Amino acid sequence: MAQPDVDVDVLIVGAGPSGLYGAYYAGFRGLTCALVDALPEAGGQITALYPEKVIFDVAGFPAVRGKELVASLVAQAAPFAPQYLLGEQAVSYAVVDDAVLIGTASGKQLRAKTVVVTGGIGTFNPRPLPGGAEWEGRGLSYIVPVYEPYAGKDVVVVGGGDSAVDWALGLEAYARSITLVHRRDAFRAHAHSVKLLRDSGVTLCTPAQVVGLTGGDRVESVQVRNLDTKEVTSLPAQEVVAALGFTADITPLEGWGLDVQERHVVVDTTMATNLPRVFAAGDITDYPGKVRLISVGFGEAATAVCNAATVIDPAADVFPGHSTEGPIA
Repeated sequence: MAQPDVDVDVLIVGAGPSGLYGAYYAGFRGLTCALVDALPEAGGQITALYPEKVIFDVAGFPAVRGKELVASLVAQAAPFAPQYLLGEQAVSYAVVDDAVLIGTASGKQLRAKTVVVTGGIGTFNPRPLPGGAEWEGRGLSYIVPVYEPYAGKDVVVVGGGDSAVDWALGLEAYARSITLVHRRDAFRAHAHSVKLLRDSGVTLCTPAQVVGLTGGDRVESVQVRNLDTKEVTSLPAQEVVAALGFTADITPLEGWGLDVQERHVVVDTTMATNLPRVFAAGDITDYPGKVRLISVGFGEAATAVCNAATVIDPAADVFPGHSTEGPIA
């Protein structure tokens, strides 16, 4: 076999929050580590979709912006020098002797004694706004990585989930006006976020749907139909954010032979999957009682790495001791 491009103790597939914390914990356990992610930057969905979002449910942080959380996680792992392979999608899996060989879409060969999959929802693409294709790049967007470009503009946000509500709340301090259009009076977002929304200055347009966009070189207005009265009204809008959710693709992971149920990888209490030397952690996992929170993913990543350590060295303890006692050699 040719020399692999990477040869480490732990390969983490996914450089989101759980993966980054896993890289820290691998270093704490004295294990070499590399992270591979299809996205061009570390941070997963937070970096790609919500860098400005304020997160309230991470232990020890009353409130922290997504990009600041990612930067702190990268800094936490940095003393252990994990390798980053960004813009690389892990597509193939094979067991070779006492290790796993992962192939990437670009042809790289990554050898690791264990693998921890923290791939979130896999690769993801936004669900398009019906009839909106010609306005993409001309005022219609599907993510809001930064708020400043929306300053002083009339903004229409379409959707009723966490993304729509979070972006509407985040943009309120920047935009001249914010209108949130949703097909139902009820929202799918977290109850606390919905309360903030209803107490905010965001105009709610429900139950309604967007039936057209008009303008010249860029969007100038949005036509909205009330689903009760069938009346169509025109809303001024120089920017439209379609937050209609994302379609996930974990086909490459399914191709490995992982036990996947409803786009989630099944694990046991050690975070082990059905494949030899492969563990998983974070939103991509599933087990009875699973709660999909960043804070839960951190604990799962530590659990996965600690149990991976015993696969690498059967004499190792699952419990590594406390970080105040110093890293284990």
